[in-house]
Amino acid sequence: MTKNRMEAFSDGVLAVIITIMVLEMKPPQGATLAALRPVVSVFLTYALSFVMIAIYWNNHHHLLHAIQRVNGATLWANLHLLFWLSLVPFTTAWMGENDFSSSPVALYGMVLLLAGIAYFILVRTLLVLHGSASTLAAAIGSDFKGKISVAIYAVAVPLAFVRTWISWTCYVAVAIIWLVPDRRIEKRLAE
Repeated sequence: MTKNRMEAFSDGVLAVIITIMVLEMKPPQGATLAALRPVVSVFLTYALSFVMIAIYWNNHHHLLHAIQRVNGATLWANLHLLFWLSLVPFTTAWMGENDFSSSPVALYGMVLLLAGIAYFILVRTLLVLHGSASTLAAAIGSDFKGKISVAIYAVAVPLAFVRTWISWTCYVAVAIIWLVPDRRIEKRLAE
């Protein structure tokens, strides 16, 4: 099977996820800058979640450019990833509306953890399909960034019940790790 429909569907779902997140942001009551103070946490969670979704979109885009075809297992692995990403708007809203309370911060991290695991599964499914000698396999290598991200999320979730700012810092750290686009795939495709 070609990858075009999977790519188009994924792009559409990610666009809807971002749209839902921004629609959850309600303007404050009042016309002064002081009126923005109560919505700072909502904006911060939106900004982090927007960056996270953008990172997934960017890496998903690169991933699909490194492959030639998909199969049923790949489609299901991709839907698994999209499922977890579709929960980001809910956890974003809950965390922002509750000023970074422990349970919302932990659930937000759990969704990020499960999305990270789902992305890992998608990559592995594609590697099985395309083989160890493929461009994708050469580009992915040991996937240190993917593995360390999942580990950081796994540590951050229980830490939300100790100090939420530690979890929040972990989530931001993962975003920073991934903000610089992964050039491995671009480099391999250029060769």
